[in-house]
Amino acid sequence: MLLEIWSDVACPFCFVGKRNLEAALAQFEHADQVEVRWRSFQLAPDAPLTTQATSTEYLARKYGRSLEEAGQMQERMVAMAAEAGIEMHPDRVRMTNTRDAHRLLQLAHESGRQDALKEAFLQAYHADGEHLGDPATLRRLAVDAGLPPERVDAVLGSDEFAAAVDADIEQAVEFGLQGVPAFVLDRRMGLTGAQPPEVLLQGLRTAHERAGASASG
Repeated sequence: MLLEIWSDVACPFCFVGKRNLEAALAQFEHADQVEVRWRSFQLAPDAPLTTQATSTEYLARKYGRSLEEAGQMQERMVAMAAEAGIEMHPDRVRMTNTRDAHRLLQLAHESGRQDALKEAFLQAYHADGEHLGDPATLRRLAVDAGLPPERVDAVLGSDEFAAAVDADIEQAVEFGLQGVPAFVLDRRMGLTGAQPPEVLLQGLRTAHERAGASASG
């Protein structure tokens, strides 16, 4: 079973969705048959690499809210993350363009280290206040996650995997995905949003049953 997840490392709901998926897979009877593939998506593709805007200011502008209302939105997000076992710090977030991070995630798929790098990027962005637009930071996180240093350097020094990132985003548009995270099972059924573990578990079971029915039919 192929489980593709469109997400952006700058999306806090994607971090929660990852944790909830891990909880669902821990209960899924056929977890060993699930291939997880992280797909690229950018919430703010035109974002600069560096900005002085805080995450609260960004939210306020994006949704037309006051700074106080945006702060309350973040407080609710922090509470939701805590329920999933994640410690988030929106005040530490350093807004940036995530395209290079996505290119490295494409590279990580080649060596089977994609999930490890996804975890590292999410933790770095949402909890540790790391600047994921900084090549040195991206390199350190990627190498620590097990990627070959020479390949990391080659990707960061070029546009390698840019086409793969664009292809993922175009596919999301074709699927009509309106937000992330988006979980697509065998390209037959999908779930969007930071769904609770029980919903994701039911989705996995349903997809597995459908795959079995197709194989026997």
